[in-house]
Amino acid sequence: MATDNDDVIDTLNDLIETSRDGEYGFRTSAEHAQSSELKTMLMRHAEECRSAAQELMALVRQLGGKAEESGSVSGALHRGWVSVRSALSGHTDQATLDECERGEDVAVASYRKALKQELPAAIRSVVERQAQGAQRNHDQIKALRDAIKKA
Repeated sequence: MATDNDDVIDTLNDLIETSRDGEYGFRTSAEHAQSSELKTMLMRHAEECRSAAQELMALVRQLGGKAEESGSVSGALHRGWVSVRSALSGHTDQATLDECERGEDVAVASYRKALKQELPAAIRSVVERQAQGAQRNHDQIKALRDAIKKA
């Protein structure tokens, strides 16, 4: 397993950025959602992402590193795109879910990339659990989006 803490810290910081991006993206999307049920679900996902980031930040600190405090530049651009697209499409729940799914595609890919790295067993366990959560979020968003398309 990895003995170079710097590589592990870098991997965790990438995931912290991804989690922050998810938190901000879900919060922004919740603001644009029309349905109260969708707003509630998106806020729940935002909170899950916030908790994931906090858990990863604690791991980075345990390894003696400095944890990322914010999201990524690409995440900021994605959030901006969520706002623009929602404005152009009249803030429909369909458009909001399309953007959420796009964001979760990025999150799932980030976790897959992290799991290709050599990680200490305890950290790998956390990353695997969080990766499953990102996949569940993605699948739930996609299913809801598909259901709205059919309606």
